[in-house]
Amino acid sequence: MSTAPLLQMPLRVEQDIFVVRQRGREVAAAIGLEHQDQVRIATALSEVARDLLHAVGGADVVFAVAETADGRRHLRIDLTPVTPLPDGRYEPHSAAVVRLVDTLSVVTGDRDTVVRMSRRVPLTAQALTPERLAELRAQLGESVPGTLEEELATQNSQLITALDEVRSQRDELARLNEELEQTNRGVLALYQQLTDELEATNRGVVALYAELDEKSAQLRAASESKSRFLANVSHELRAPVTAIIGLARLLGDSASDPLTTEQERQVGLIRSSASDLLTLVNELLDLAKAESGRIEPELVEVDLRAVFGQLRGTLRALPTSPEVELVVEEPAAPATVRTDAVLLAQVLRNLLHNGLKFTTRGEVRLRAQRRDGSWRLSVSDTGPGIPAELHERVFEEFYQAPGPARAGGTGLGLPYARRLVTLLGGTLELASEPGRGSTFTVSLSADGT
Repeated sequence: MSTAPLLQMPLRVEQDIFVVRQRGREVAAAIGLEHQDQVRIATALSEVARDLLHAVGGADVVFAVAETADGRRHLRIDLTPVTPLPDGRYEPHSAAVVRLVDTLSVVTGDRDTVVRMSRRVPLTAQALTPERLAELRAQLGESVPGTLEEELATQNSQLITALDEVRSQRDELARLNEELEQTNRGVLALYQQLTDELEATNRGVVALYAELDEKSAQLRAASESKSRFLANVSHELRAPVTAIIGLARLLGDSASDPLTTEQERQVGLIRSSASDLLTLVNELLDLAKAESGRIEPELVEVDLRAVFGQLRGTLRALPTSPEVELVVEEPAAPATVRTDAVLLAQVLRNLLHNGLKFTTRGEVRLRAQRRDGSWRLSVSDTGPGIPAELHERVFEEFYQAPGPARAGGTGLGLPYARRLVTLLGGTLELASEPGRGSTFTVSLSADGT
């Protein structure tokens, strides 16, 4: 906006100081500054005017309304010294002057060095349109400054008002100090009480932490004992169970003495039960290894197409319902991931075997998708599905979800699979609804991080 002056006047003699003060208060009132700001502007202006009059013999004073970069309007007062300022600098005789205005600085232009002060115009002031500023300019130009006696009377009135406000503020401050002192006494008492309670709580927390540490040590010891027990028992059971399977196979061999139909059935039951027991023993041993941290992945660049091809060949030999189709999709090239090929194949084989075991009609599908630097390997089936409240429980040891298609098993496959995926730096998640099948998704970073 235009910064055309609202008022200009000279400052040459001592009496001009009073006139500058009076005119400053008039301009401030005209553009809408509050009474306190009017007094501040007038006081600051008289102090600066006195300094310049005594230091350089006077100045030319210009009042204007300016708009700053933030869009706010300010009353700007420029005092151009009639002779150059010493060293081009100005320091007010009273440091309090700076606190009376928003800014007080020395501005060096092309020809003159100007002492400039400003005060922000409140938002509640009347809109200072160009027409309004022209009207104010005319009014200020027609107004006649008051006499020296009138200005002194005005200053005295302002001083009395200020003293009355100071006295009121002093009385209010004394009252607040008394209330604050009472509050402080209450705070100190409360602080002491809270300190005592905190100390008592801390003692309880320390005792609780000590107890928790002891329980944690006991839990670690129990977990280690369980892992050792599972590993030892599993290892000791494998030999006799394997022997039972071998003996049952020999009894049913065509080179041995022929068995009756009933004997063949019973030998078959022995072999089937021993095979189930061997599966349980192997899963217990695998789980014990995973829990004890004795499985260390060997991360290398693995081609998923080779892993999928191996799974496709080995799982086709599994006995499944003729109404269930195993579909292993070929991953899109390049299909490499940095992981442990043996552990990854073990996880996917477990998931596919579960899908084939619990699905009676439809398909079990394995697919791989690359998304944002990671691989998502999903095994989906058209089985009975799993309710949402059991999605996490199926990853608990020895738990099997109930359902019409529930098949035999140990309930250790999924917990073991999730532990292996965690060792590989990935996640294993389940999405399933009753009647809509299940999808197990293994997420792995492509670079193994």
